[in-house]
Amino acid sequence: MPQLNAMEDFRRDISHRTLRRNDGTILLTATMNDRFHDIHLEVVVDAETLTVNSAFVEFRKAPSLHCPNAALRLEQLTGLVIGRGLNRRVMELSGGEKGCGNLRTLLIGLLPLAMNVKAAAGIDDEQELLEMIHNRLVGSCAGYAQPLPPQDNG
Repeated sequence: MPQLNAMEDFRRDISHRTLRRNDGTILLTATMNDRFHDIHLEVVVDAETLTVNSAFVEFRKAPSLHCPNAALRLEQLTGLVIGRGLNRRVMELSGGEKGCGNLRTLLIGLLPLAMNVKAAAGIDDEQELLEMIHNRLVGSCAGYAQPLPPQDNG
């Protein structure tokens, strides 16, 4: 059997993390690691308005010396409100010869999590949290196709 090349035996790990902070912001963190990349992205969002306060990316490892130039486009995220039109805006700022498809992948997965953090504020019970998320996401994907039936509390 012939030896597999670098893309025929390939693994990419992507991680997203949210952290509600005491200063009224949400820290969103994403990482991408594979044979060619080690990218660390941080976005700070106002927890009430979901407005992006700042964004920072570090290309710890990249296949080209030019990859870190895509970080310059991230400042365009500042002031963006996470909500309707988000995907289009992320596509605009991460596309083209000055953009980065990997940053786009990280941002598209990461930024909507801020809406979940805001929606879950004050809910401590995990089951209640899951029900609230379910009801807010009805119609958004197969997992949330139908509203949950009313609970029988009797």
